[in-house]
Amino acid sequence: MAVLEIEIADHIAVVRLNRPESRNALNPELVVRLAQAWDIIQADAQVRVVVLTGAGNSTFCAGFDLVTFIPLITGAREPADAWDRAVQEGGGLMLAGKATLRDLDLARPVVVAANGHAIAGGMEMLLAGDMRVVATGARLGLSEVRLGLMPAMGGTARLACHMPPAVAAEMLLTGNPITAERALEAGLVNRVVPTAQVQAVAMEYARTIAANAPLAVRAARDVMRRSRHLSEREALDLERVRAQELAGTEDAIEGPRAFIEKRPPVFKGR
Repeated sequence: MAVLEIEIADHIAVVRLNRPESRNALNPELVVRLAQAWDIIQADAQVRVVVLTGAGNSTFCAGFDLVTFIPLITGAREPADAWDRAVQEGGGLMLAGKATLRDLDLARPVVVAANGHAIAGGMEMLLAGDMRVVATGARLGLSEVRLGLMPAMGGTARLACHMPPAVAAEMLLTGNPITAERALEAGLVNRVVPTAQVQAVAMEYARTIAANAPLAVRAARDVMRRSRHLSEREALDLERVRAQELAGTEDAIEGPRAFIEKRPPVFKGR
């Protein structure tokens, strides 16, 4: 059974963690395969949006495997197979940073369809997304401090960008998870729906995004993300530059023309 499944159709890439028997924990093989999958998707110009989800009905991802991956990184065990050696050759935490999208921007929207609990590294992948659909009753948490560790895949750096500071501090310092419903109230997630509906709702978002002009989507996403760390003046200047770039594209001509002609636009990404 493949630990990672990828389906690409209609400009949408669906990436599914497939270790439900281990709560989709990130073992060495899954880390390596995720890093490889992002390379494939990033190189595919036809992919306009990514949906990241997990197999099973209880857990999106429980984080890094405490039996196989973490002991390998800390040096508590020696490499035992080709996947372990691939992790070491990839720089260990550097490869993990790529796999969890800590250190890699796919330059296209990522919709996370969390079919269940998102803990530790799973929560950090949730934070790496642009939109989030989460299962009713799911727990979201960063539990690393309970193990003598700290969130190192973006959780410590990103959480306060998406959550009120008090809630972020509570989660990081106590290690206690919050419910999906509380995350919705705090503005972290877009929708909380029954588990059986999570992927369908995420795919609805993905199809809507994929139908939009891809260059415009990427530009808007880029400005939105980069503006978090800019002054208002700098963000407005960046917005103007990207808007001017878009104005010279074929898609910018096609969109208004299709509206006037009362037909669906045909965007080509150029």
